[in-house]
Amino acid sequence: MVQLSRAVDPAEAEVVRLSPAGRRARLVATAVVLALLLAGTVWGTDAHFPFGPFKMYSTRAANDAPVVSTRVVGLTGDGREVRLSGGEVGLRRAEFEGQLPRLVEDPSLLVLLADTYAEHHPGGPQLVEVQVVLRRFELVDGQRTGAWADEVLVEQELEVGP
Repeated sequence: MVQLSRAVDPAEAEVVRLSPAGRRARLVATAVVLALLLAGTVWGTDAHFPFGPFKMYSTRAANDAPVVSTRVVGLTGDGREVRLSGGEVGLRRAEFEGQLPRLVEDPSLLVLLADTYAEHHPGGPQLVEVQVVLRRFELVDGQRTGAWADEVLVEQELEVGP
């Protein structure tokens, strides 16, 4: 009878144990991460993610709280609205909403949206102004009432060419 030699099983290799200093270092690192998570949970904001809560998923609005929808519109000389949000200028909604603080601080950045719109729609209407509008949809017991109100968050007049 031929006996086959057994291959060495890597699971049976000698276990390397951490030194006491290595264990202390891992415990300290774990304690720091847990402390950051706890502090972020209690005092954090979306800006502190992943150590702070991502409010979109960690909170719930009241049933009677209005739902806010952010939109960007361009205005023509005769007052018509041209939609600039929803991919018309190459920005996704979340990307745009993440830039709202910058736009409020520097409304001239809205000119870039108008320029991008003009590049993508060369035959489109000429815009004279760009606005970021917050539309608040009213709810009662979590159901839409049909009522809504617009608030212009920021606006920028555009230079109109000949």
